Amino acid sequence: MANEMARKLRKQMTPHEVKLWVHLRNLHRERGWKFRRQVPLRGFIVDFACFEAKLIIELDGSHHGEAAQLAADASRDEVLERSGFTVLRFGNEEIDEGMDGVWQQIMQALHPRP
Repeated sequence: MANEMARKLRKQMTPHEVKLWVHLRNLHRERGWKFRRQVPLRGFIVDFACFEAKLIIELDGSHHGEAAQLAADASRDEVLERSGFTVLRFGNEEIDEGMDGVWQQIMQALHPRP
């Protein structure tokens, strides 16, 4: 069921997901970090995952501003973090207006400082 839902979501990427996906694919070509998109993981479907770096990237649209959704997202992030993943969460507006800042956070997560 989760794999079927993930396949469906891969075909329905938002413009924000496409923009980030292009950057992540280039990162793979340039530095070897391989990301997958719309991946079933621990009972969830995550937007982008790099298993080698144990990094999850989630994009939130405007509907994610509701209190119930924020609580569900926080609970989901906690489960993933307990499993050893780092979770980065960005809003669509950050992708539109601040891709440099988004990219900096991703690179810091891929190459943490001691």
